Amino acid sequence: MQTSPLLTQLMEALRCLPGVGPKSAQRMAFTLLQRDRSGGMRLAQALTRAMSEIGHCADCRTFTEQDVCNICSNPRRQENGQICVVESPADIYAIEQTGQFSGRYFVLMGHLSPLDGIGPDDIGLDRLEQRLASEKISELILATNPTVEGEATANYIAELCAEAGVEASRIATACRLAANWRWSTVRRCPTRWRDAIRLFSEQTEAAFAASA
Repeated sequence: MQTSPLLTQLMEALRCLPGVGPKSAQRMAFTLLQRDRSGGMRLAQALTRAMSEIGHCADCRTFTEQDVCNICSNPRRQENGQICVVESPADIYAIEQTGQFSGRYFVLMGHLSPLDGIGPDDIGLDRLEQRLASEKISELILATNPTVEGEATANYIAELCAEAGVEASRIATACRLAANWRWSTVRRCPTRWRDAIRLFSEQTEAAFAASA
């Protein structure tokens, strides 16, 4: 028997969160209503502002409420000359926690997947290609996930780098294996960040040689 339509709506809304099923949503709703209504109000306000105000950085495509995020607008980051390509904004947080990278980022918001109709322009590679041509980039570090799609995406980007005459390298595999290398995995091996291994296939190396 339904005692409160609003309570039911709250439970259904909470189920949009990853890993939250009916029982978890029920427990969260009752906890907020019984023990922490002020916390629930803060959550509601934060969600409302975040959903309405947070967009994408014009340079790297990460989440920000500004036109350009704090990392991209940092002069010291700009002088570094390195750009790390990742699949998700969550990857930036993981890498930043290592304290080993002082460059900028480019967020794909996914990976190439022809079977799903996801092509280069769908993950912002047209914008990345523009940056390769217009900015002074010393190295592009490819930190896509160690999946078939992630590797294919990295190889595609490496070819773009070859055409632009920009050096490309691949993040150490040890930092990407467990749980797609995010969060705790990266925190456990910060020193391996510097062990970027060369990605280039024979085709990419040949393209580099031709452009030299």
